Amino acid sequence: MFQKTVLKSINQDESLIALRWASFQKFLAKVEYIKTVKEEKYQDGFLVDIFENCLGYTLDMTNPKSFNLEREKKNETDGKKADGVIYVDEKVVGVIELKGQDTKNLDKIETQAFNYHASHSNSKYIIISNFDELRFYVDKKTAYEKFNLFTLNYEEFKKLHLLISYESIKDDIPLKLKEKSNSFEQNISKQLYKDFSNFRTLLFENIVKNNPTIDKQTLLRLTQKLCDRVVFMLFAEDRRLININTINEIIEKHNQDIHGFSLYHYFKIYFDAINKGNDKLNIPHYNGGLFAEDKTLDDLIIDDAVLKSHLPILSNYDFASEISVNILGHIFEQSLTDLEELQANIDNVNFDKTKSKRKKDGVFYTPEYITRYIVENTLGKMCSEKRKELLIGNGILIPSNPKKLTKQEQQTKDNLQEYKNWLLNLKILDPACGSGAFLNQALEYLINEHKNLQNDLALMGDLFASYMVEEEILEHNLYGVDINEDAVEIAKLSLWLRTAKRGRALTKLADKIVCANSLLNMPFSENSFDVVIGNPPYVNARNMDKEQRLQISIKYPLLSGAYDLYLPFLLQGFDLIKDNGLYGWIIPNKLLISEYSKVSLDYLKSNSLHTIINISKLPIFQNVGVYPIITIGEKVINNNETRQYEISNIEDLENLQQFRKTENIFKRYRTIKDFDILLNSGTTGFEAQKIIPLINEDKKGVKFIVSGTVDPYIILEQNVPYMKNVYKNPYIKFDEDIIAKSKFDFWNKPKIIIAGMTKRIEAVYIENPTALGVGIYGIYDFKNFNPKFLLSLLNSKFLTYYLNIEFKDKHLAGGYLAINKSTIEELPIVYTYEQEPFIQKADLMLELNKKLQELKQNFINELNLEKVPTKLQKFEELDFDDFVKEYAKAKKLKFADKLEERNFKNEWQRLFENDKKEVLEIQNQINITDKEIDQMVYKLYDLTPDEIKIVEGI
Repeated sequence: MFQKTVLKSINQDESLIALRWASFQKFLAKVEYIKTVKEEKYQDGFLVDIFENCLGYTLDMTNPKSFNLEREKKNETDGKKADGVIYVDEKVVGVIELKGQDTKNLDKIETQAFNYHASHSNSKYIIISNFDELRFYVDKKTAYEKFNLFTLNYEEFKKLHLLISYESIKDDIPLKLKEKSNSFEQNISKQLYKDFSNFRTLLFENIVKNNPTIDKQTLLRLTQKLCDRVVFMLFAEDRRLININTINEIIEKHNQDIHGFSLYHYFKIYFDAINKGNDKLNIPHYNGGLFAEDKTLDDLIIDDAVLKSHLPILSNYDFASEISVNILGHIFEQSLTDLEELQANIDNVNFDKTKSKRKKDGVFYTPEYITRYIVENTLGKMCSEKRKELLIGNGILIPSNPKKLTKQEQQTKDNLQEYKNWLLNLKILDPACGSGAFLNQALEYLINEHKNLQNDLALMGDLFASYMVEEEILEHNLYGVDINEDAVEIAKLSLWLRTAKRGRALTKLADKIVCANSLLNMPFSENSFDVVIGNPPYVNARNMDKEQRLQISIKYPLLSGAYDLYLPFLLQGFDLIKDNGLYGWIIPNKLLISEYSKVSLDYLKSNSLHTIINISKLPIFQNVGVYPIITIGEKVINNNETRQYEISNIEDLENLQQFRKTENIFKRYRTIKDFDILLNSGTTGFEAQKIIPLINEDKKGVKFIVSGTVDPYIILEQNVPYMKNVYKNPYIKFDEDIIAKSKFDFWNKPKIIIAGMTKRIEAVYIENPTALGVGIYGIYDFKNFNPKFLLSLLNSKFLTYYLNIEFKDKHLAGGYLAINKSTIEELPIVYTYEQEPFIQKADLMLELNKKLQELKQNFINELNLEKVPTKLQKFEELDFDDFVKEYAKAKKLKFADKLEERNFKNEWQRLFENDKKEVLEIQNQINITDKEIDQMVYKLYDLTPDEIKIVEGI
């Protein structure tokens, strides 16, 4: 959580620390006593020994009139009590939760501590401890700093003191350090990426230059493999897997070379040593496949300069403390795009990073807090339930004599051993693993689970409790597939970096992390996995290979329409897990709103899908138009319920029940679909590009509009943007090879047109033939309803409210609603024989909006501007002086003197004031009529006064 470099930048009072370190020795002298004492008996003693004597706090028991640490303070929101709270300026800024030595796994009390934290409005810091392990959190559960008090050395004590002493808490030092650490990580991540990317590019260019007989595709693959080896060495030298400064050592040996060997020759000696082991170089054998003999790679010719000038720069980074595996994960993911760019250069094609294959393939790096949540709620849930089943879920009783267990204690030990065997047989798969974010998170979870299990077994007297956890997990538990060969190699490298230990060979992963097309050539069998997790590619239908799409459609018959690629991954995931297995995905919210996903979604809901979390308001994928949800499911027959939630903050994931999407307070009405009212969409995504040649400004065909030109009761007469073009008054011709006749017939019918991406429902009724662009819809068969009656309902405040509440999952950034055919069909409609009052109001609104548009357009025409700025389009909102200022700016006028300016104002003031007055009067009539329609709608839908207040509060 805190960068070592940032911590070192803070100077502490060394004499004060020495004094408090001496007090800490008194605590260490009690360790054997503390190991056996009951939680309640030592809680007061712990707060005195650690917080008061070593960290500068004053307990209320010590000085009731002046204290900053209080025992058992009641929560602000309920009657529960934290074991301790920290005060600054009479406000609770931190909470402490303590357990005894019989609680070995502090994960189990996290939730309790954070509930106390949430109940104090000014709390920022959370501390939990079992008297030995102490965890320190800053506001969120996502990360913590851990200290083992029983074995704490002086340097670690200084760190504890820096973070948790009262002097630091009082000045908010931990929060400031965390913010600095985050900033430091971002900066160092960017700089490392820049240096690494530069090295790889120059290395590739050099290898191409020196090895002209080998094709460039092969050379690119070899360059990346060499870079992977270098990254491993950078990690290995800083984490003591090989000698510190090995890379500089290699360069120095080459500098002393008298035989004319290349620098790369020396690196190959070390590569071979890492592969096989070399006692003279003090390098154990690591093998694993990354450093296996590769004659083509070994035979490359590489200039000394490219290695000598750039590798020391990379070696200067501290891969032990500054560069985490998660930082590398982001760099790896960016690297895949770089490799794509290099490949594009080889193929001599233009490369646009915004349209790269990774983007085209819908691949986005998943943040750690999302991977952690999904892993904890799939793999973690499964482990928790298994522990409960074996009666080892809430900690175990420490036996009084581990060498002579009671019958109950022996059963507990047997259950722990059974749990170990069960853990080692779990199989977790990410079928689109990318650079390995989900696999690394699952690895981390399993490591912690095994460590806790080892502690439990040791307490039960198991002499063989210790085993090679990381190796066992990689050997038995984790599986990944990706279509991108570079991603597969990087995923393997990231797992090796996280698990490598000095003297232990790397686990061979070639048959576990595999390059393949998961959907068509999955290398692992169905019904064989306990957990399937991941972030499947989000490829749009029109970007998919047609032949591949056909094969996928045949293999997964539930697919229909213009489905995106993530959907067959969901169906495949269901097939891959065993009965009662769990899956967790982060996918686009299109699953909930698209017509193509309806059959698949219903199938998943009825068989497995139990939780949907809308996280589209969180900053998951930066600068990407994707609005994600999390889905969690369990493979069971007759799934009873699918719960939906919507959150706005990361920490809301920890208190999900508060954000459950409840049923609408209003009773269910019959819908547009129930009444068999028919609607159709405008231009499809497939047709979008094809129709461009048919669009013209010669009034040939029928009028063409897009979603942005639709407002309530009016089609705006303005420039129409479409596919990067702007048309003043567009029409579209009929071409049966491009536009289906049924679509053109639909365009020719009278219809209610509904805009597709808006902050409220915007609908207008037109009788003239009108063609509709992408993301715009039309009701054309009104059944027993007058279209103007339906129009007044659609534009009402109530139906917009209903859409907001019932379809929260469909919102986009900025509060926009992604309205589509299926959501329109679900809108509630009430039939009445007394439609005439609504029709009259709709006629009035159509007339007033038309008149308003004409008035505004007449004034704008008087301005005689080729391009009218937004402010002048809304001239009625300006006072006269602002109008003059904006108009003069638009016309690029510069008045010669005050007289010229006055004459200009005299020329325009009367017209401006008159037209502004008329526009505002009509706008006022529109507002009044709109409110009258709302009241009529409330009465029609039989809303209570309280319900009306809720609707009006939007």
